[in-house]
Amino acid sequence: METSSSNETHPLTSKKELLDCTEGEDCKENGLLVKNPKSALQLVEDGNKVHPGQGDKGEAGQISNGYSVVQSPVPCNGVGDGEDVPCTAPSATTTTTTTCAAEAQAQPMELEERETWSKKMDFLLSVIGYAVDLGNVWRFPYICYQNGGGAFLIPYTLMAIFGGIPLFYMELALGQYHRNGCISVWRKICPIFKGIGFAICIIAFYIASYYNTIMAWALYYLVSSFTAELPWTSCKNAWNTGNCTNYFSNDSITWTPHSISPAEEFYTRHVLQVQRSKGLDDLGGISWQLTLCLLLIFTIVYFSIWKGVKTSGKVVWVTATFPYIILFILLIRGATLPGAWRGVVFYLKPDWQKLLSTEVWVDAAAQIFFSLGPGFGVLLAFASYNKFHNNCYQDALVTSTVNCLTSFVSGFVIFTVLGYMAEMRNEDVSEVAKDTGPSLLFITYAEAIANMPASTFFAIIFFLMLLTLGLDSTFAGLEGVITAVLDEFPHIWGKRREWFVLGLIIACFLGSLTTLTFGGAYMVKLFEEYATGPAVLTVVFLESIAVAWFYGITQFCSDMKEMLGFTPGWYWRICWVAISPIFLLFIICSFMSSPPDLRLFDYNYPYWTIIVGYCIGTSSVICIPIYMVYLLIITPGTFKERILKSITPETATEIPFGDIRMNAV
Repeated sequence: METSSSNETHPLTSKKELLDCTEGEDCKENGLLVKNPKSALQLVEDGNKVHPGQGDKGEAGQISNGYSVVQSPVPCNGVGDGEDVPCTAPSATTTTTTTCAAEAQAQPMELEERETWSKKMDFLLSVIGYAVDLGNVWRFPYICYQNGGGAFLIPYTLMAIFGGIPLFYMELALGQYHRNGCISVWRKICPIFKGIGFAICIIAFYIASYYNTIMAWALYYLVSSFTAELPWTSCKNAWNTGNCTNYFSNDSITWTPHSISPAEEFYTRHVLQVQRSKGLDDLGGISWQLTLCLLLIFTIVYFSIWKGVKTSGKVVWVTATFPYIILFILLIRGATLPGAWRGVVFYLKPDWQKLLSTEVWVDAAAQIFFSLGPGFGVLLAFASYNKFHNNCYQDALVTSTVNCLTSFVSGFVIFTVLGYMAEMRNEDVSEVAKDTGPSLLFITYAEAIANMPASTFFAIIFFLMLLTLGLDSTFAGLEGVITAVLDEFPHIWGKRREWFVLGLIIACFLGSLTTLTFGGAYMVKLFEEYATGPAVLTVVFLESIAVAWFYGITQFCSDMKEMLGFTPGWYWRICWVAISPIFLLFIICSFMSSPPDLRLFDYNYPYWTIIVGYCIGTSSVICIPIYMVYLLIITPGTFKERILKSITPETATEIPFGDIRMNAV
């Protein structure tokens, strides 16, 4: 067979120098499927002859979507008619290069077998644990009753069907097919958008800087719950003021506009100690109690994720399932409380006029987006550890449905208790339900629990539930960063995962110090509203455009057929090409046209803090245009050539195919 060194085929990202197989080496794992449009496609297997190609371009046939096949024999003892040639024998018009394990050492992260989930349920529970977080418990119930109760379920469902779930499905498919984190995956899709990966990592760092502080509050409550009498039930503590009113202790006490519940004073004056801060311009000192709580949380996080998904996949069996057990217990308990029906009616009573308001649709879109969580790099990372032919279509439908149903059921858990509170205060539910965000959990719900029979037990399991809800979301968020960096810099961090995770945890802890101050709650609110929300929306909007319009919806669907065995239908194609990007642009424009007025407790955020919030948010998104300019500068050629090269995939995607490995271009 005629050979030529000018037409060699190399594995993905490997060096051109190929190492011969030594005697007795097993080259089975290094067979390649190579797409070579300039040469005939030929099949070589176990020393059989090469069958010449036919057709317009001399192609003999294709395996799946235009891949030529090269499978190395075991041992490496020849190709063709009994000839004994090294594994490195190149081909001219035919590509029959096989390589062995020695070469794979040059690029271990690309050529070594990628870590996979031990069980399918590990993956599903990890995704559910990531998507179902604290926001499902406090954000959805509040937004639902604020935007028309039962009527809100209509825009919520529509936004899920046409916006949230298609984006969720798209990210799972991208991660599973290309098997890379959120940075290096862009080399295989559209290199000019690689800045999206760096932006996602910065956003994840910001989230870790405030989200874990909320869990530190929950841990503080949990530790405080191990008493016969919960400390937020009385007004006789050192932190209480003259306005403290414990209406549960005496029927003759009435609730006035100046009354403050003991639960609110425990939260604001003892846990947060906001009275020792004047605002964002004077945050005050650091709370050592919360610092110790956060240190313990980050320690748990580190030892849960330091070894990879095989260990974190086991931990989520507890952290992802435990909240459902507690939600069920609290739902039963709440339903048996006096006045519970008032809360349920308030939660679900439809206000159809609300559907005419644009704000309701914006809130529905934002809620489903942040609930499912595309754009944080987590779904890409988790799916990249799946087996190649795993049915991610089914996974997307199951996990997104579980997430939405969890939000809906959480509303009953919260509002049965709010109805009970209204009954006890002799007020309307709307007056009781004024608290939003974390305050709904740490003030209103905590107060209701404190006045139930067996209050200590219910307090312990409730705050344990909050901790587990937050922990698996933190596991996921950091895993997105870890996978991205290890895939992008395998030569540096490939064998040092534990050290990189330790450095990342320390960085997140140091970044959280401002949220541990006496004015830390103000920082948490600022980060949540401005530093992450608009930035993530922008990232996912650009991601959807890059995949559907630059990589191409036809190529994307072809990849999915290669992976799943079927092509996505017209519904999914239309959503990815048009509806989902419009859905995201709709939310972004609505946010930019009317940014939220921030207020927390009695503190109104000054205008300069809003500018600071936008600057923090922009600091992540700015990575995208910076990388675009950088890539265009370093790419040789004319401007047109640079543009074309920067939107063309740089490397192939290596696909497992039994004992064969494919390079898909």
